[in-house]
Amino acid sequence: MKHSNTKNAQCNAASKKIILVTLVAFSFFNCKNKKESTDETMKQEPVEEEMTMAPTLEKGCYRYDGNGSTVNLEITNSDNPVEANLTYALAEKDKNTGTYKGEFNDGKLIGTYTFQSEGVESKRQVAFMLSDDQLIEGYGELNEDGSLFKDVNTVNYSSTMPLSKTDCAQ
Repeated sequence: MKHSNTKNAQCNAASKKIILVTLVAFSFFNCKNKKESTDETMKQEPVEEEMTMAPTLEKGCYRYDGNGSTVNLEITNSDNPVEANLTYALAEKDKNTGTYKGEFNDGKLIGTYTFQSEGVESKRQVAFMLSDDQLIEGYGELNEDGSLFKDVNTVNYSSTMPLSKTDCAQ
């Protein structure tokens, strides 16, 4: 009987060892998998958020020349307030030339054009949107005397005379 009890005790001890070794191995592999999972997460390239760069208004000349009309904007200071010389020579209209002073924010340049036409000084609000090195003039509903937009947020930038970045020597 001793032999049987000893054998049972040995089996029980062996079973306990197998169970213990299995638990330890399972725990080890489970921890290792978690570590590898964490390592994999850390090894992954950081997801780069798509950054939309705000357009930059550069000092220099922007010009439209076509269909008998010319519009020339020479930006002399591109920091706010933006300062420029602006000339409109539209087909079958009087040429006017003057200065422009405005603010450039979120790709839009909105300011006041002070100009001479037929010997009279006038002022009106003029807006441009910068898109692919071109300034597109905006149009919108004006106040009663035609000098300011009623709402600059509703200005429509759809001019068919885009001013392209160009060499000022032209």
